[in-house]
Amino acid sequence: MKRPGAKRPRRNAASDTGFVGGNDIQLLRGGDQLFPAMQAAIHRARHEVWLATYIFHHDDTSLALADTLLAADRRGVRVRVVVDGFGSHASLAALRERFAGSGVALAVFRPMDRWWHWFKRGQLRRLHQKLCVVDNDLAFVGGINVIDDRLDMRHGLSEEPRLDFAVQIGGGLVDLVGHSVRSMWSRAWLGRDFDDALLDYVPLRRRFTLWLTQLWRGPQRLPEPSERLAAVCAAFVLRDNLRRRRTIEHAYADAIRNASHRVDIVCPYFYPGQRIRHALRGAADRGVRVRLLLQGKLDYRIAGWAAEALYADLLRHGIEIYEYMPAFLHAKVAVVDDEWATVGSSNIDPLSLLVNLEANVVVLDRGFATQLAAEIEAALAVSDRVGETAGKGLRAWLHRAVVVWFAYVFLRVAGAAGRY
Repeated sequence: MKRPGAKRPRRNAASDTGFVGGNDIQLLRGGDQLFPAMQAAIHRARHEVWLATYIFHHDDTSLALADTLLAADRRGVRVRVVVDGFGSHASLAALRERFAGSGVALAVFRPMDRWWHWFKRGQLRRLHQKLCVVDNDLAFVGGINVIDDRLDMRHGLSEEPRLDFAVQIGGGLVDLVGHSVRSMWSRAWLGRDFDDALLDYVPLRRRFTLWLTQLWRGPQRLPEPSERLAAVCAAFVLRDNLRRRRTIEHAYADAIRNASHRVDIVCPYFYPGQRIRHALRGAADRGVRVRLLLQGKLDYRIAGWAAEALYADLLRHGIEIYEYMPAFLHAKVAVVDDEWATVGSSNIDPLSLLVNLEANVVVLDRGFATQLAAEIEAALAVSDRVGETAGKGLRAWLHRAVVVWFAYVFLRVAGAAGRY
């Protein structure tokens, strides 16, 4: 629920992303904590529920959430759901059957249900966000898809849940999350391939001029937070293919460059570009303790190769690398020093930083950073540290060559602009 006196962010046509004070932000670990919190919020909904996700599966856990949405619809709540056409391809038939005859409006972002869809321009640019807003009072943002924590679509069931995180938000930031998910649903429902948020902020006579200006200026950085903002201070950071093409990448790089003693990053798909690699090496070289927690149990072999291709260079600068072994790793979180933290959907690889639509929350709060840091420490304690000799030899060289070639081809096919 909103805090009393929480401020709504002032909209700005040139920049709708910034720090907002007066938020209540709670860390949620895995679907075991996220789904009950979402269901409780939806049960209390009186007006509307908006949900966007990459994967909405048809296992028992996912269908229980679908039934909660249906129950809200029967109470007269407006329910809108948007899923990605590739990530949710296997479950679309089941979802449509579940929602059939109800008022739940299911939109599919760039559907893949016809063979010719695979050849349409922009099909590699997927909706990878995981967002939910209830009555514009409570929002959920993170990296957790709507699927059971112990189920992997490629590898089946596992005993341990995957490591993943989300946040529950009350307060001023909810309005920005709500605007984003509503725009994404409208875009998918109408089949549009432009940034609808742009149309909401800018009068008609200024749209074309602003679009050209943003392309000329390049990616935006987060404005510095005002000292007047009340805790908890946070920003909702989007990555799209128009105005905010590299905002998440810049948020990471700027935080790492400003680090004084600690950088802890947890990420399953790790192949950063030059900007973040340079920031990591620079931080380690000036004495900051830099630790990376990556996949140990691989879901995609190419993802493991991509990270391993960087091991030798990173280790040479004193960066500590760990591989998470108990289960699959899906978390995309980081803590820098004692106050900066982020939770979201964005990996640190070309797919997330240059192609997909992503959403992170950046939190400036000592208490939240301390809680997330404790979760990272617990995960590091059950992980294997990579040795100093990793990433060397002929095999490692061949891995690097394959990864560099694959990344080059993929980015060209995806139409990603700029150097990575």
